[in-house]
Amino acid sequence: MTMPGMAMPPETSNADRLAAASAKTAASTAMAMDEGLSTAGSGTSRLPANDQMRGISFMSGDWMLMAHGYAWGSWTDQGGPRGSREAFVQSMAMIEASRPLGGGVDLTVRSMMSGDPLMGERGYPDLFASGESAHGIALVDRQHPHDLFMEMSGRIDVTVGSDRRVFIYGGLPAEPALGPSAFMHRGSARFDPEAPITHHWFDSTHIAWGVVTAGYTTPHWQLEASAFKGREPDENRYNIETPKLDSWAVRATWTPSRAWSSEISYGQLHSPEALNPQQNEQRLIASTSYSAHGLDVTAAYSRKRIVPGRILPAWLAEATYAITPHHAVFGRFENVRNDELFERDEQLGRNPPLLGVPFRVSKFTAGYAYTLPLPHDLAVAFGLAASAYAKSARLDAAYGRDPHSLTLFAKLMLGQ
Repeated sequence: MTMPGMAMPPETSNADRLAAASAKTAASTAMAMDEGLSTAGSGTSRLPANDQMRGISFMSGDWMLMAHGYAWGSWTDQGGPRGSREAFVQSMAMIEASRPLGGGVDLTVRSMMSGDPLMGERGYPDLFASGESAHGIALVDRQHPHDLFMEMSGRIDVTVGSDRRVFIYGGLPAEPALGPSAFMHRGSARFDPEAPITHHWFDSTHIAWGVVTAGYTTPHWQLEASAFKGREPDENRYNIETPKLDSWAVRATWTPSRAWSSEISYGQLHSPEALNPQQNEQRLIASTSYSAHGLDVTAAYSRKRIVPGRILPAWLAEATYAITPHHAVFGRFENVRNDELFERDEQLGRNPPLLGVPFRVSKFTAGYAYTLPLPHDLAVAFGLAASAYAKSARLDAAYGRDPHSLTLFAKLMLGQ
């Protein structure tokens, strides 16, 4: 968030001088977070400058503090034989503190936590989603809960020119330079109550237990490289895991204007899935985001190669359009080639004939949200989302011929 300075009259009071000093500190700190053409996303990712994170910011001495969070109650009816009806709550709380250290050096620290572990190890229903495990069994048609500790990181930026900086970022956990900003931080996914079924193709590394990233940034470009732990979080969602740096990623981001941000990234992930420790992954990801005139859009492609194994591509397009400050519509389209849909059945001894067969699945989601401002910088959004799916007829026995899903939600948000 930017806090532009104010022109001061020749004669000022002590209060005016303090206000000017705070504005100067905020402007210096904002350089570490927002280049004017972009704004900070999750980890070190960049979003269009117009896609501002909802939250509150304030000064405390030389520190600029920003707080963001939500508690999201949902009830879903996921259709078909593999679906279920459940209520669940997702939540996140984040606080970020930044300050200049002098000599063109800025420090940013961030802590992000989630109450998702309270929903249980199996998370919530999400047809055709896969990835991670619960009680040693693969999670299929469900979205896993996020860890209690989603990010505990620090970043130092050093100015090396009028508009150029180098930085180093790291944390336990933190997010490496791979893929777009995580879905819960994108304006295009602001009201969608379900994680993308392509989450493990694009942004599943947003919680990595051990990350070190170095980068070079200008207003239009950011180049960065990361070393990180490739294994996804374990089933104990409350613990601090042992860090490793056994995987790597590189990313280039281009921000030509305040409305656009595009990235291309590549990563080598060592043994990301605990149930298949002998398999590594190679991910090539390209994405672009647009934000202007009340419209936020993200489009992305991922080419995931299992080593040893096959290539599994995925596509995603999502958007949110704020018709007015109160009314918004949103939607998401996904297409993914997934070979994990019967992994759980095999572990349960059902010997599925389609085990390991890759299937292309498309998911179409459309929804509406009504936002009601509340006192104390809070707001609540009430809405619904409906989803339909396109799939191979060979999946009819498992999923039904024409499964549909409906989710109702209320999202309490910090910031309006």
